[in-house]
Amino acid sequence: MLATMARAGTLYLPAYPASVLVIDESSFQVLDRIPLVTGTPTSMRLSPDHKRLYVTTIDHNGFETIDLATRKVTNHFVLNTPTKQYRFRGGAVDSEGKFFYTVSKEIDQLADHFEVAKSKYTTVDLTQQKIVRTADMSAEDELAYRPSFEVSPDGKFLYQFGPKIAVIETSDLKVVDHLDLAAPYFDGMENIRLGGDLGLVSQPGLRMSLFTSMDPIVHNKVFGLARMDLATRQVDYNPIGPAPSGMAGLQVTPDKKMAYTVVTNGSLHNKTCEFWAFDLNSDRVSQRAEIPCRARFSFGMSSDGKKLYIYGAGFEVEVYDAATFKLEKTWDLNTDITMAGLAVLP
Repeated sequence: MLATMARAGTLYLPAYPASVLVIDESSFQVLDRIPLVTGTPTSMRLSPDHKRLYVTTIDHNGFETIDLATRKVTNHFVLNTPTKQYRFRGGAVDSEGKFFYTVSKEIDQLADHFEVAKSKYTTVDLTQQKIVRTADMSAEDELAYRPSFEVSPDGKFLYQFGPKIAVIETSDLKVVDHLDLAAPYFDGMENIRLGGDLGLVSQPGLRMSLFTSMDPIVHNKVFGLARMDLATRQVDYNPIGPAPSGMAGLQVTPDKKMAYTVVTNGSLHNKTCEFWAFDLNSDRVSQRAEIPCRARFSFGMSSDGKKLYIYGAGFEVEVYDAATFKLEKTWDLNTDITMAGLAVLP
C-alpha cells in the first residue's frame, strides 16, 4: 500500500462533463466536486495568492472563477454568441484578478459559410465580462501552437513563451521586444494551461523553465534550464545538452533543489518516454529512467515534491516515487479527466 505522504495536500483536477474534482492527496479520495456553470474545463490557472482558481471552458468559451476557501464558483460568463465563436490558446491573469490575457481566434458564422480570422492578442476584462482589447500578431509569434504566458509583477508586460519569448505591453498589446529562447516542443502532451505551472513551487516574479536554443550556423537545438526575472527581463540560461524530441513542463520541488520532466523521443511504435531529474545546484541531469508511454498525458508533482503524477485523457492517475522513478500506485478516480492541468495546494 502506498504510504501516506508527510505533507499531503489537496489536488484540483478538471473532469468531464463540467466540474473540478477536489482530491485528498494521501488517499486520492474525491472530497468534493465543484460544478462548473459554462461547460467542460479546458485550462486552469491559480491566482498569485493561491486563493482563486481561474478556469476556461470549451462549450461556449466560458470563464469561471473558483474561490478555493469555499469551493464555489464566484464569477462566470461566456463570450460566444449565436453567430460568433472564439478559440483561445494559453493565457494568464494579472495579480489583481481583473484582466485575462490570451491569444484568441474569432470565428463568424455567415449565411453560407464560416469566416475564421487571424489570431490576435486579446485582453478579457473579468469584471466587465467581455473582450476589451485586441491586437494583431506577427507571423513569427503566431507559430506558438501551445503558448504559455506570464504577467510581470507590475502588470505592465505580458510574456509569451513560444518560438521566442515575446515581450508585450499590456496597455496596447504591442510587442516591444523578443528574447532568443524557445519553449520546448511538447510532443504527445495535451495539457492546455493558462501559462506557468499550477503548483506552489513557483516564486513570485520568477519563471523557471526548460528552454531550447539553436546555433545560427549548424542549427543544432540545445536544451537547458533558464530562470527569468519577470521584472527586469534578465535571463540566466544554462545549456545542458542536445534537445530531445519533446519535453513536458518542468516540475520543481518546494525546496527548489530538484526538478523533473518527462522526455519523449521517436514516434508511434518507436516512441520512448523517460523521467529526467535535474539537480538545480548544478543544473545537470542527475537521474533518468524509462517509463511506459501513453498516447496522451499530462505530468504533475505532489505538494511535497516526493511523488510524480502521470494523468489525463482517462480515469487513472499513475503515482511514481520521485527518488526511484518506480511506479507505486495507480488510482482509479471513476471519472474521466480532461487535459486542463493540475492544481496542487498544501
